[in-house]
Amino acid sequence: MERVLRQCLIATRLAERVGLDDYQRAGVYYTALLINVGCHTDAHEQAKWFGDDIDLKADKYTYEPKTFREAVAGLRRFGAGNPPLQRVRTGVEFALHGRHDLEGMIARHAKMAQMLAEELGLSDAACEELGDAYEQWDGKGWPGELAGQNIPIAARIAQLAEYVEVAHRLQGVDAARAVALRRAGSQFDPALSELVDAHAAEIFGGLDEAGTWAAVIDAEPVLTVVLSDQQVDSALLAIANYVDLKSPFTLGHSRAVAGLAAAASKLGLDDAEVHSLRRAGLVHGFGRLGVSNGIWDKAGPLAAGEWERVRMQPYFTGRMLQQSHALAPLGALAIQHRERLDGSGYPRGLSGAAISRPARVLGAADATNRCVSRVRTDRH
Repeated sequence: MERVLRQCLIATRLAERVGLDDYQRAGVYYTALLINVGCHTDAHEQAKWFGDDIDLKADKYTYEPKTFREAVAGLRRFGAGNPPLQRVRTGVEFALHGRHDLEGMIARHAKMAQMLAEELGLSDAACEELGDAYEQWDGKGWPGELAGQNIPIAARIAQLAEYVEVAHRLQGVDAARAVALRRAGSQFDPALSELVDAHAAEIFGGLDEAGTWAAVIDAEPVLTVVLSDQQVDSALLAIANYVDLKSPFTLGHSRAVAGLAAAASKLGLDDAEVHSLRRAGLVHGFGRLGVSNGIWDKAGPLAAGEWERVRMQPYFTGRMLQQSHALAPLGALAIQHRERLDGSGYPRGLSGAAISRPARVLGAADATNRCVSRVRTDRH
């Protein structure tokens, strides 16, 4: 939680040290926030071959890209969580058919982030920088079309900030400096790596004590993006559509739930409540990102531990939204959408009148669309 907010703060501090102007720092700011926003869009394929797609992402920071050690780590994960014979079968199937799933995966992540930035109305420069965010200094990144100074400065800073944030959070300042220097000249811009080494105290200072949400809002260089009420709806819809890409079984789910929830006007709710319900329908599934596709896409029944992970989804949604004054009321509504009148729901086991009427409507809309989607899937 809040990893991306921390890496955004690191990136903006680096941008200040480099001496970028406000416009350039705005590009760094949004690139750092969105650099990995497309990483869940092929989580179904990641889980299919490697088990827990969330756990898989740890290898990204443990092993240098495109190295023998990284390849070996990937091989060890084939069919993770399955019996030995099933793991062997998964490995054979991958060798025959699975490479197509992974070819160009990281480059697609950058493209998906770029597309979301376009939908959110960010500047052309920010969109371009996101598209180049996985290029490497030595030219061996993704899609491998740029190297050195030809890579936009925002992309170079955001990528370095991402990796040193993980090292700093797990092992402290010295580990962050070591990662920056070890990969200087290959993955990272050497000048930026030297900057991290020379000014580590200032770059990482206070990260653990800072209220990251407020700090990141304050760090926006020019506050160039101000949304109207209609643009907020459009932005939430764009993000909801991207969240739904996490599984082929949830495509379009949030949009459909929002539409069903908006029909609550026929139940006597006023316009403001209906408006909130529609928005809550768009955000109610955000917490799905916190649960592995090894669980969401599992063909058989879930084990008890897996069910406990599923029960965390509404909680995660509430946690994601609670720090924003504008979005917190939607989170408070969405966190109840899996509660049930008889107390059998989750995450809090609320019952009866303890569940708000709008939350009951949202829960009904969610359940209705899941049933409809299941019927369609069964027909196919």
